Amino acid sequence: MTTPKSFKKSNKRGRIIRVCKKSIASEAIGKLQKNTDTFILTFGQFSLIDTLTSILDQTGPAHVTISTWTAANADLERSASLMASSEILSLRMIVDIFFKTRQPKYFYHMINLFGSNSIRQMKTHAKFIIVQNDQWNIVVRTSMNLNKNPRLENIEISENKDFTDFFNKIVDEIFNEIKPNEVKKSILDLKNTEEQSLFKEVSANFIKRSSLNEPRFSHEIKEK
Repeated sequence: MTTPKSFKKSNKRGRIIRVCKKSIASEAIGKLQKNTDTFILTFGQFSLIDTLTSILDQTGPAHVTISTWTAANADLERSASLMASSEILSLRMIVDIFFKTRQPKYFYHMINLFGSNSIRQMKTHAKFIIVQNDQWNIVVRTSMNLNKNPRLENIEISENKDFTDFFNKIVDEIFNEIKPNEVKKSILDLKNTEEQSLFKEVSANFIKRSSLNEPRFSHEIKEK
């Protein structure tokens, strides 16, 4: 059996936590910071592609990887528009093997937009985005798929080169092990990925239970 691959890292700058009930993506994300994790709970007022667009607005043109269980036409079209405008310099996509049978129309539209060489099919439920250029190294981990999400969702945006390189190495191996148009049903080997990356141990101050009773959020837009 393949051993799970793991990555452990220190957080040099800290963690930002936000509950965003009414914010748009750019307000919820705020200003990107180096070596910082930003965790956001959203109630579905913006989508994963909104998140990507807002990140690219700050990073500038970047190489992007998207892993999703499913996708909608509108979000695929917006991804293609970001490529056409050179905001996305290159795009790789990982989708679940049953996306093709669940949503054949969307699947083939994705193939037409990006080409089969840019897409890999495997048994996956992982949702993440990698955004990387010479200045920024970002991994977005999320519960969102690449479609409309009118429900409680989470997003964690991590800026860390080692962490981004770890994800990119996993994606590189996926693209090497799976051929274009191949449907990979077996577990991947990921032979060249280390089992674990070491990190410096960190500690946090004690959090009183009473302080967790009432969620707080950093942005609110008053309804007109």
